[in-house]
Amino acid sequence: MRKILVIGFFIVLLGMLPVKVFAFGGCEEDCMKCHTMSTQDVQQILTKLGAAEAKPLEIKISPVKGLWEVIIEDRGTRGVMYIGFSKRHVVAGPVFEVDTGMNKTQETFERVNRDLARYVDYAKIPLDKSLIIGEKNAQYKVVVFTDPDCPYCAKVHEELKKVVAERKDIVFYLKLMPLPMHPDAFWKSQSILCKGSVQWLEDNFAKKEIPKPDCDNKQEIEANIKLATELGITGTPTLVFPDGMVVVGGKDAKAIIDLVTNPPRKEDKK
Repeated sequence: MRKILVIGFFIVLLGMLPVKVFAFGGCEEDCMKCHTMSTQDVQQILTKLGAAEAKPLEIKISPVKGLWEVIIEDRGTRGVMYIGFSKRHVVAGPVFEVDTGMNKTQETFERVNRDLARYVDYAKIPLDKSLIIGEKNAQYKVVVFTDPDCPYCAKVHEELKKVVAERKDIVFYLKLMPLPMHPDAFWKSQSILCKGSVQWLEDNFAKKEIPKPDCDNKQEIEANIKLATELGITGTPTLVFPDGMVVVGGKDAKAIIDLVTNPPRKEDKK
């Protein structure tokens, strides 16, 4: 579970040599003399966090000076993490640019995952115990691993609703996958699944209070987490298309429809 926490909010691309940058605090203007971060340094940090199998791909100064932006990869999944110059602190969470409102973390995340296609055995995903958006028996069934307290999931959820409004032949099966970084997500997932209510999930996305769970379905949520782990899915939102293609992160309705109806050939993505 600790590993999911590390990978779920992280990942980026570079070589084995230390990276030097300008920074603030206790240095001359040229802080290249003060701070370095190598892939070996990152690997040691990942190991301490219980994610020894993850590999650093890129290291550079983040949009927030004083932090390294590091891209890591684990079993085909890439993410972004931030490490303090002291190498003693790791920061999880999106970085926003105040002047533009741009989510710089999401920009990096999309860049490093743009050309990375991964496939799983779709037949191994049970569709029961899922929340459903769209017509249950629609031709194209897309599985979505989502977390009730994941802000990206909330945005993608709205795009899923746009898809089914336009295309009656597409349905989404939602698998609730609470991440450890969200301390309330597990009981919220229980409650939403107890009710079997997409509306409760949407209420929670809208920051409305939902009741505590009134049934014992802990094993069902744990089964979702175990399934995700077996499939190499470590973050949310993650979409699994009918051909088994895994897409991590946000996509708009048009892009989702295109991936459903015109999936890239597997050999094109090798």
